[in-house]
Amino acid sequence: MYCAGVGIFQAYYQTHQLRTLSASTVSWIPAISMFMMFITGPFVGRLFDAYGPRWLLLTGSLLHVFGLMMASLSSQYYQFILSQSICSPLGASMVLYSSFNCVATWFRQKRALAMGITASGSSLGGVIMPILVDHIITRHGFGWAMRICAFLMLGLLAVTNLTVRSRLRPKPTALTLTSYFKGFTDVPFVLVTMASFLYSMGMFIPITYMVTYGEHVEMSTGLAGYLVSIFNAASGIGRILPGYAADKLGNFNISICAAGLSTIFVLGLWLPGHSNATAIVFAAAFGFSSGTYTALSPALVAQISNIHEIGTRSGALYAFMSISALVGSPIGGSLIAAGDGEYWKLQVFTGVMLAGGTLFYALARLYLSKGKIWAKV
Repeated sequence: MYCAGVGIFQAYYQTHQLRTLSASTVSWIPAISMFMMFITGPFVGRLFDAYGPRWLLLTGSLLHVFGLMMASLSSQYYQFILSQSICSPLGASMVLYSSFNCVATWFRQKRALAMGITASGSSLGGVIMPILVDHIITRHGFGWAMRICAFLMLGLLAVTNLTVRSRLRPKPTALTLTSYFKGFTDVPFVLVTMASFLYSMGMFIPITYMVTYGEHVEMSTGLAGYLVSIFNAASGIGRILPGYAADKLGNFNISICAAGLSTIFVLGLWLPGHSNATAIVFAAAFGFSSGTYTALSPALVAQISNIHEIGTRSGALYAFMSISALVGSPIGGSLIAAGDGEYWKLQVFTGVMLAGGTLFYALARLYLSKGKIWAKV
């Protein structure tokens, strides 16, 4: 919920409960939230491999709903950190990784498409939730908006707990620190991890500041809020269609194309554009390309990993992404301040990070194909 609608909360807190704080300070709320979502990956992945999804799903569901309820009662900065940045995303990560890993165990031939369809669910939520939250806040206030979301999540997570299953029997093994670093002896995994680290650094910044940028170019507050829904709607398409193409043309080939397009959209569209129309087009275009990245990342790890190591390796990858999630948004806020309120420094930094991610995806692809240009990888 928060990764999809983080821009809405960033803009809301800056003008309401936390209006006395700087944008960079407020951005630590979504930054720590996304950090918690990813840093728990190694532990959740390892627990999934050893014990299966059942208790992870149940515990995660309870923590996520409890965090939302506590956020509805929050008014101070530290309270939002505890509820929205730590408790709720900790639970959400248990649900997210367990669900993704379960899907990966059921598919071998069309895994990318299956993962894309699964990931598109968060995009659907990202279209609905920002609009829902905005309207409920207007009519009933922030507290009831969060409580209604919590009850909605409770119902959806009940269905998740009753339906999600893994094809593989869990294999209880001793939890050792070396198991997390074993994957880093594999060159393709190292290159994919570097690509994900850099791409994530560039991806989270536009997501966080999309709404405030819209207001910066004199877009109405209502229309700026819809940028998040536009982004997520396009992201949903970007998670399904390229997933189908990846099964035909190769996961790495499509990932390189998507990362390259993201770079072009930032430097060629977002940076020179200073209008409402440009902001809307960028939200849709970047949503599509970044959605592909979100959907295919688990498929890339599964492609280069033993099936019994998918959970652990995916977790290690997400742990590195957590660093990007933690520092990316505050860096963006600092760059806005350094630019006297202008966004061009933030946009250039974003483009450079995305370009670096594209480069490492290309290196991983060349390594796997042994230098062959025209190959399905």
